[in-house]
Amino acid sequence: MKLNQIADNAGSRKNRMRVGRGIGSGMGKTGGRGGKGQTARTGVRIKGFEGGQMPLHRRLPKRGFRNTAFALKLNEINLGKVQVAIDAGLIDVKAPVDAAAMVKAGLMRREKDGVKLLGNGEFKAKADFTVFGASKSAKEAIEKAGGSVKIVKLEPEKAEDEPKGKNKRKAKAADAK
Repeated sequence: MKLNQIADNAGSRKNRMRVGRGIGSGMGKTGGRGGKGQTARTGVRIKGFEGGQMPLHRRLPKRGFRNTAFALKLNEINLGKVQVAIDAGLIDVKAPVDAAAMVKAGLMRREKDGVKLLGNGEFKAKADFTVFGASKSAKEAIEKAGGSVKIVKLEPEKAEDEPKGKNKRKAKAADAK
């Protein structure tokens, strides 16, 4: 291969279409925009418009609620990656394997709210895990290899017996007296 033979793949570069340059160009008159009206102009706001009829997305009932303010951010790790780290000597199987050990081994950048083990990959080391969660297949693979899984649930931070709403105001008023 020589420098003068290097070229892009066929069809990867396409010339810009010059619209509105006369009938002979094939893109004259309306310039590919069809007829008249809102859609022939820039700034069209018609996506989802159903001719004045109540749009489908507004006819359907609202369902459910996802409270993302309290959602947990978990690191998911496959057992295959953990096995590679153990084989490389990055994780000590004699100590319990937890989020801090996985961060130190470079399996994840930072500890989030917890770690969930997934059963993808081959696992053959005898190790004890302390994690937030584990899939059924991950638990089976670890127990088959002779290890154990300890599930640790996070406790939500509790307010110090602070009253809410109107009672809060009454408590402040009582404290002021």
